[in-house]
Amino acid sequence: MEREKKQSSAVSDIGAWALNVVSSVGLIMANKQLMSPAGYAFVFATTLTGFHFCMTGIIGLVSKASGYTTQKKVPLWELLWFSIVANTSITGMNLSLMLNSVGFYQISKLSMIPVVCVMEWFLHGKQYSSKVKVAVMVVVVGVGVCTVTDVKVNAQGFLCAFVAVLSTSLQQIVSISSYYILSFLLYSMWILTRT
Repeated sequence: MEREKKQSSAVSDIGAWALNVVSSVGLIMANKQLMSPAGYAFVFATTLTGFHFCMTGIIGLVSKASGYTTQKKVPLWELLWFSIVANTSITGMNLSLMLNSVGFYQISKLSMIPVVCVMEWFLHGKQYSSKVKVAVMVVVVGVGVCTVTDVKVNAQGFLCAFVAVLSTSLQQIVSISSYYILSFLLYSMWILTRT
C-alpha cells in the first residue's frame, strides 16, 4: 500500500513538472510567434503584458470565488512596490523575448537562479550549502556555454534581458520574504536548499 502511494505521488509530481514545462514553453513559443517579424509582427509588448495581467486577474478572481485561494491584506506601499517590480519584470521579459531569440530568452530566465542567490546573499546575508553552490555553478556554466553558442542578441535586447533578470529576481525575493509566496523558481531553490 505504501509503495503504491509513493508511485502515485511520483507520477503526480512528474505530471505536474511536465505540464509546467509544456505550458511554459508553449506560452513562450506562442508569444515569440506573435511578436516575431516572421510571425505576426505584434510590436506592442506592453499591450501583451496588459493582456497577461488581465488573464492573471481573471484566473485570480475565479480561484478566489471557487475557494482555492484566499485574499491577503497587503499594505498599500508594499503593494505599490511589488507592482512596480512585477510590471518591470514582465515588461522586461516580453521585450527581451521580442528582441532576442527564444534561446537567449530561456538563457536569461535560467540566469535568474544564480542572480537570486547573489541578491539574497547581498540583501539578506543568506548562506547556501555546498550542494546548492555546486548546483548553481552548473547552471552558471550552462548559461555561459549556451550564451556563447546563441549569437542572436543585440544591445537593446541584452539590456531588456538584464533589466528583466534583475527585476524578476527581486520580485522572487520580495514574494518569498514578504508574502511567503512560492513561485516555481523559488520552489526549485527551496527544494535545493532542503536537500
